[in-house]
Amino acid sequence: MANQDQADEGKKKPSLVLTIAIVAGLSVAAGGGGWFVGNMLAPPPAEPETAVAEPGAEAGAAEEGGIPRLATEANGIVALEPFTSNLAYPADNLVRMEIALAFKGVPDPVIAEAIHQDIMAYMRTVSLQQIQGPRGFQYLRDDLKERVDLRSEGRVTNIMFRTFVIE
Repeated sequence: MANQDQADEGKKKPSLVLTIAIVAGLSVAAGGGGWFVGNMLAPPPAEPETAVAEPGAEAGAAEEGGIPRLATEANGIVALEPFTSNLAYPADNLVRMEIALAFKGVPDPVIAEAIHQDIMAYMRTVSLQQIQGPRGFQYLRDDLKERVDLRSEGRVTNIMFRTFVIE
């Protein structure tokens, strides 16, 4: 038995410094491997192409970034001005909406403005509970579509929500 005790004393446990060094080395190897595989799987971002814009192309381009706007009268789409209105209940909640209308044929700005005012007046009669959740939003969309159809006498084919925020 004395020999076993001496044999156990002869074996030393690995030191704390050696354990920390092994863990740090494995961590560096894992991080390097992850970086390498990530670079192989995800290609670097493409260089943006610089295109020379023609003088007539600015009419259909947005001022923010030169991207052509889809909501143009040539496409039959009229983007209404964004508006903010309070809801019927609770009165301290506000709704901000930006809507676009798709017309059959040539858009009529007079009808578009009348629809804009009608939507804003309608939103003042809606409570928060009526428009909560996906089902409430769908009901709101259906109600607005019906009002737009009545106001435009079928000249508007679609109503598109560009923004819809409730505060």
